Amino acid sequence: MRKDNLTWVREFVLMGLSSDRQTQVGVFVLFGAAYLLTLLGNGLIILLIGLDVRLHLPMYFFLCNLSVVDICYTSSGVPQMLVHFLLEKKTISFTRCGVQLFFSLTYGGSEFLLLAAMAYDRYVAVCDPLHYVTVMSPRLCVALAAISWLVGLVNSTVETVVTMSLPTCGKNVLNHVICETLALVRLACVDTTLNHVVIVASSIVVLLMPCCLVSLSYCYIVAAILRIRSTQGRRKAFGTCASHLTVVSMSYGMALVTFMQPHSTASAEQDKVVMVFYAVVTPLLNPFIYCLRNKDMKATLSQVLNRSSKLKH
Repeated sequence: MRKDNLTWVREFVLMGLSSDRQTQVGVFVLFGAAYLLTLLGNGLIILLIGLDVRLHLPMYFFLCNLSVVDICYTSSGVPQMLVHFLLEKKTISFTRCGVQLFFSLTYGGSEFLLLAAMAYDRYVAVCDPLHYVTVMSPRLCVALAAISWLVGLVNSTVETVVTMSLPTCGKNVLNHVICETLALVRLACVDTTLNHVVIVASSIVVLLMPCCLVSLSYCYIVAAILRIRSTQGRRKAFGTCASHLTVVSMSYGMALVTFMQPHSTASAEQDKVVMVFYAVVTPLLNPFIYCLRNKDMKATLSQVLNRSSKLKH
């Protein structure tokens, strides 16, 4: 196709989850409640960690970063989805679409990398507890968190630039709930080989490599736990990893299934389900998983509630 025939649209029309009005209202209420709970739950984690000096440890430092990522990630797409549930014509400008894509990719990639950093923290805690404080120094923790954010940012910049550079030759209807890479690539009217190479490379950097590091960490952790003779000791060692392992299984599980599925069989509807899962479900469940399964967090929350009740009286 001649270059002078290539065109870029000024706005995109999002098809959303459903065209049925009643369904949209119901989903609006459901997603709205989930979004508010996500903000409250993750905000509470950040507050508790900031208030209690006993929680100023590597594990909670990473958990605080994870909560910030969850708040930012869900806020990059859910508010727009909520507004669109109430509108007949769901449009988003080209610029806003690019900005939304950039931030969702940044926070999504950073989350996978932070989970890998947290897996290393758990590996040191279980496999080398005597040197835990020395190994997991504040400098290393800040470096691992910074690398997670930086890699997510660089990966997002590359993928966003390559994706938003695609001409659509007038086509502007996105079969999705937000601006998402594959949905935008499907609209392109030029060869998208480079885009698919970038998507695969991105998945390797922010998904497969961190997943391999997490798997390796847990292989050593399981081996170390099995060497513990007492049942109580094993239970205690596993308890320190249970919350993280639950979140990792939930986060990496669906992403890996999606990544390993042949591209020819991937559907737009499946992409929507995956996006809703990561934008709504995961950020909502993370605070409950970490708070309900963590004695220190529950103790700090109890103290804060008791203190506030005393102040009222």
